[in-house]
Amino acid sequence: MTPLHQVIKNKNTKIKPIWIMRQAGRYLPEFREIRKLNPDFIKLCLNEDLSSEITLQPLKRFDLDAAIIFSDILMLPYGLNQKVEFKKNFGPILGQININEISKISETDFVEKIFPVYKALDKVSNNQITSNKNTIGFVGAPWTLLVYMINQQSPKKDLKHDFFEDKNLIKKILSILEKFLMIHIKNQVKNGANVIQIFDSWAGLLQGKDLENYIYFPTLNLVNYVKSLNVPVICFPREIKNYKKFCEVVKPDAVSIDYNVDPKQILKDIQIPIQGGLDPKVLLSDKENLKKETIKYLDIFKDHPYIFNLGHGVLPETDPNMMDHLVKIVKDY
Repeated sequence: MTPLHQVIKNKNTKIKPIWIMRQAGRYLPEFREIRKLNPDFIKLCLNEDLSSEITLQPLKRFDLDAAIIFSDILMLPYGLNQKVEFKKNFGPILGQININEISKISETDFVEKIFPVYKALDKVSNNQITSNKNTIGFVGAPWTLLVYMINQQSPKKDLKHDFFEDKNLIKKILSILEKFLMIHIKNQVKNGANVIQIFDSWAGLLQGKDLENYIYFPTLNLVNYVKSLNVPVICFPREIKNYKKFCEVVKPDAVSIDYNVDPKQILKDIQIPIQGGLDPKVLLSDKENLKKETIKYLDIFKDHPYIFNLGHGVLPETDPNMMDHLVKIVKDY
C-alpha cells in the first residue's frame, strides 16, 4: 500500500508522506523550457505527452510520494464549451455563459473535448516512476467553478456585484456542474487516478447560511460519489472559517488546510487525516527557517495521520533546491 493510502485509509501516524500543490510547474526550469515553446496553457494541458512529462518532472528530482496530474480546474468549463483563456500576469478569463448551449452538451462531447487529460493520467499512472506512489486526479469544487463561470475571472477579493442576482441560473449551473464533475472524476479514476482532491479555492468568500447551499451540500455529493468509486478523497476548502464544521458535514477522507489556520486548533478539532498547512512563502526564506517551520508542523501532527504539503501552491519564484531541502527534512523526520 502506498504511503498516502496508509495515512488516509489506515490512519497510519508513523509515516508522513509528502507531495506539494503545484509541484509540477512554474518554479522548475525544465517546465519553463516547455512553457516557452507552448504559450497556450489550455493546449498544453491537452497535450498528453507534454502534460504527462510535466507531471513526472518533480518526481524525477525529488522523493515525493505522489504525482498530481498537470491540468487545471477550468478544464471543466472548457469541456462545457465556455471560452477559457489564460492571460499572462492576469490569470484566467472566461467567456459569456450560454446556459442553453451548456445544457445541451452530452457526456460524449464533454469527454471527447478533454480526453487528452485522461490519456495523460493513464501514462503517468503506468510509468515506472509512480510505482508505489499515488497518482492524484483533481477537480474544482462546485462553488469555485461557479465563481469562475459567472464572474468570468478570478474574484481575488471581489465577486461581481450582481453575482447572486439570477438564482435560477446559479441553480442550473450547479446541477450541470455536479453531473459533469462526476463524469470528470469517473474518467480520471478509470485512467489511473487513485486519490482525488477537490479544490475549493474560493471557499473563503462565503459565510453563514450560504455555506450549506454552495459549499457543504454540493461538495458532499461529490465526496460521496468519489467514495462510491472506492477512491479516497481529500478536500481543500481554502480559507474557510470553520474547518471543523466542514469536516463534520462533508466527511472527506482527509482535509487539506491553508496557512492561515492554527494547526494546533485543527489538531484539537479534527479527527480525520490532515494535509498541508505550511506557508509557501517559507520556501522563499532560508534553509534554517524552512527546517524550523517544517518541523513545527511535523511535531504538531506527529501522533495524527498527516500528509505533508503546503497551505497553497508552490510559488513560481521558489528555488528548486529549497524544495529538495524540504522533501529531505520531511523524509528524515
